[in-house]
Formats: sequence, structure tokens, C-alpha cells
Amino acid sequence: MIWDTSVRASSRRLLRQKVRISEFETGLEGRMLPGVKEKWSHTLPYIFMALFAVSRWPGLFPPSFSMAYALVFCAGVFLSKRMAWWLPLGTLVLTDIALNFYYQSKGWDVWKLSTIAYQSVNYVAYALIILLAKRFKPRSSFMSLLGGGLLGALLFYVVTNASSWLFNPFDNPEYNKRGFLALLLAIIKGTHGWPDAWMFFRNTMLSGGLFTALFVGALKLTAPAESPLEKEGGARAPESEPTGEETPEEARA
Repeated sequence: MIWDTSVRASSRRLLRQKVRISEFETGLEGRMLPGVKEKWSHTLPYIFMALFAVSRWPGLFPPSFSMAYALVFCAGVFLSKRMAWWLPLGTLVLTDIALNFYYQSKGWDVWKLSTIAYQSVNYVAYALIILLAKRFKPRSSFMSLLGGGLLGALLFYVVTNASSWLFNPFDNPEYNKRGFLALLLAIIKGTHGWPDAWMFFRNTMLSGGLFTALFVGALKLTAPAESPLEKEGGARAPESEPTGEETPEEARA
């Protein structure tokens, strides 16, 4: 009987050692992979901003096909409170200034008051997209974030088309009319000499969906994974150490 009791005690000790070794290996693996992912998760936003700045080169994309809507939305979701504002908006300001000088060299009057007012409304639209993004979480589902990115692109389209009609920075005769029907016509049809507004709407929504999917996919793949203990909601309670007292079963044996 004493021999049976010793065997059972040894078996329990071996089992506890195996559990501890398994937990150590899992924890080590969990710490190594997030370390690599964390570097990427910190670097990707700056890579995205650089790609966006290059993508704004005139003629590179079709009209209204832009990374801006998705970039601003994803910044609002995935970046910290301050960084979600200054990084995308700062990139937009710098690239807008560079583009203004470029178009000025082509003969456009880009520094007149109506043009500056029109561009300022663009930043109001971007701010609204960031506020919209704050209603989402980085761990929201992919489809939920994709829908948010599309909603942000739609919001930008409506706000900027309305401001284009209101300020008329390019002196389009169709935008001289006032009233709700004139505004609706500006949003749906656009102006003479340009493609119909639905083409700009299509490009806005396509680029918003495409780049939101790409950015969200990349950011989710590089996000540090939760450790098993975090998924369980906290550390496991330590197992009680065996005492020298025999259990009733052992005593009966």
C-alpha cells in the first residue's frame, strides 16, 4: 500500500512538471511572435503615410480614386488618440501645400479665398471620418471595419460635393444656382465639361472599400496577438501544493 501511495504521488508531480513546461513553452512562443509583430504595427502607419503621399501625384489615380478616406478612417481606429489626428491630417496638409504649388505653376489660382475655403471643408470631412472611426475598435470584425470605411468614403463624397457647390472655387456656372434642387443636382450630376458625378462617386466608394480592406488586413495581421492568459481574462490561480497529510482514500488503503 505504501508503494501504491508513492507511485500516485510521483505521477502527480510528473504531471505538474509537464504542465509547467508546456506553459513555459507557450508563453515563450507567445512573447517572441508579438515582439516581431509589434515592430511592424508601429512601422506600418508611417509606411502607409509615405505611400499615400506618393499616391497623390497628379494623374497617378483616376479622379476621386484616393487612399485618403481609408487612411484617415484606419488612423482613427488603430492609432492612439493624438496620433490618430496629427499623423494623417499633417500628411494631408503637407501634400496639399505641395499640390497647390504644383497647380499654381500650371496657371491655377489656388490661393484665392474660395479655394482655401473649399479645401478647409475637406478637413472638416476628414475630421468627421476620424470621429466616425472612434466608434469602432481595432478588434472589431473585418466586415464591420470595411463597412465603416465605406461609410466614411460616402460621408466625404457628400460633404465635399456640397462644399464644391457652395464655394464654387472653379467658377462653374451650374454651381451659381442656389436651393436644395441645385445642391442635389451638384451631388448627382456634377458640372458641364466634367464626367458625371456618379463616376466620381463610384471611384470614391471603390477606393474607399479597396484601401480600407488592404489597410485593415495588414494592421490586423501585424497586431500583437493576445497571450492565452489574456484570452482567459487573467492569470490562472496557482495550484495548491500537496501536503504531507494523506487523503481519505490513501488512509483507507
